[in-house]
Amino acid sequence: MSGFSRRDFIRSTAATAAASSLAQAAQEQPAGTPAAKQRDIKMSLKIGMIQEGDTLLEKFRIAKAAGFDGVELDSPGIPPVQDVRDACSDTGLIVPGVVGSFHWHDQLAHPDAAARERGEAALATAIRDCRAVGGSTVLLVPAVVGPTVDYDDAWTRSTAAIERALPLAQELGVAIALENVWNNFLLSPMEASRYVDQFKSPHVGWYFDVGNIVAYGWPPQWVKILGPRILKLDVKEYSRAKLDQEGRWAGFSVPIGEGDCQWTETMAALDDVGYAGWASAEVGGGDSTRLAEIARRMKTVLNA
Repeated sequence: MSGFSRRDFIRSTAATAAASSLAQAAQEQPAGTPAAKQRDIKMSLKIGMIQEGDTLLEKFRIAKAAGFDGVELDSPGIPPVQDVRDACSDTGLIVPGVVGSFHWHDQLAHPDAAARERGEAALATAIRDCRAVGGSTVLLVPAVVGPTVDYDDAWTRSTAAIERALPLAQELGVAIALENVWNNFLLSPMEASRYVDQFKSPHVGWYFDVGNIVAYGWPPQWVKILGPRILKLDVKEYSRAKLDQEGRWAGFSVPIGEGDCQWTETMAALDDVGYAGWASAEVGGGDSTRLAEIARRMKTVLNA
């Protein structure tokens, strides 16, 4: 990976899918019709959102038919690797990355050393799983600050844990992508940037969740400051009006494109920092009709 930037690293995993999609779009475009603006962003969704299909292959086929280019899996706990590879081969879908299934309970900054050790072991498993299924990122919540975890301890412990995981990530060509969530940690884009930069590695970056920011910030501002540290995007919506009227979690109960994510400004900011890669839906899933609606809304906001 010598000489590769974070952006180069993530772009390389999406290049084949992007080329195929653009070629197909060109073939379908009527002669003489001006091409619509299409950003080089591929769409995925979380495996748990696909609520039809009895087998992994059936679920991948449903995701493909709905309009997605990839599916993210949870790790530890991914399906058998050969089943994943077969589903990808059959459908042409990609597994762009895996989502840590451990970081809320076996936290890397947990006050109990045994829990921290389990978290580090699970992170190593997720890195290996990601490599095995052809992904490029492990989504990680690095720490959770609370009554039993001080802010400075969260920084120190999680930094040490990620540093210990980095040699494996570098060896396997997988990046650790830190998500902004409601974990009372890394609450400004400047602080988030500083946290990433301390590792001095393209194998640590940011998994920017657009909707999660809105309760305490403005997405375009975060994009501008995080810049090339952004490895992937999570797509959901958030309404400040619902936050004010119904409570914090109610803010998520609006369809993509009908809240306060400032999609036009956010996407313009992503253009400015040169983002190209994956955007993954992280909303309530459902049947084929529901997934197709999510894909349609994603396409609209990603090309706003």
